[in-house]
Amino acid sequence: MKLLHVDSSILGLASVSRELSASIVEAERRRHPEIEVVRLDLATAPIGHLTGAHLAAAQGAVPDDDALREDVKASGKALDNFLGADIVVVGAPMYNFGVPSQLKAWIDRLAVAGRTFRYTENGVEGLAGGKKVIIASSRGGVYGPGSQAAALDHQETYLSGFFSFLGITDITFVRAEGVALGEEQRAQSINGAKAEIARLAA
Repeated sequence: MKLLHVDSSILGLASVSRELSASIVEAERRRHPEIEVVRLDLATAPIGHLTGAHLAAAQGAVPDDDALREDVKASGKALDNFLGADIVVVGAPMYNFGVPSQLKAWIDRLAVAGRTFRYTENGVEGLAGGKKVIIASSRGGVYGPGSQAAALDHQETYLSGFFSFLGITDITFVRAEGVALGEEQRAQSINGAKAEIARLAA
């Protein structure tokens, strides 16, 4: 069994999403002692944003730049690690109502026609099903269902839609929100999220 652990926060040790994603991974290690974990830190080792040169390389053009060649190689490795994982744990903070740009850059490398989805006469068919995705979501404010700012949630709604597009139906969010609304609220939200992780692992 393989687990892909992806983090995208730029806050290092101060990151709530990193704290939660690490807790999820540890819970999965306890459940599956034999599990192999592959780590991807998109803040310290980012994957570049797509350019026309990347698209040309994907269509068979030979990269004529060393940096582009390395980036294309990293892109292929990221896709292989995703496809090879049984469980994908993603640390995803909300930045300006959406996901961090470095997380979006990784997602753009996963959406590959013929590998993770395909177009058919009946519409789009996801090809990456059969895996479990657990997203450690953190938000400074409160954007959950029923909140006044729920319409501004382009983080969890986007991630849910994207992974569903790839054919993944087992998607779980572990959420800590309101973490910028004072130390008491931050601690309460983190503790609540960790209690949810414990319930999921039971």
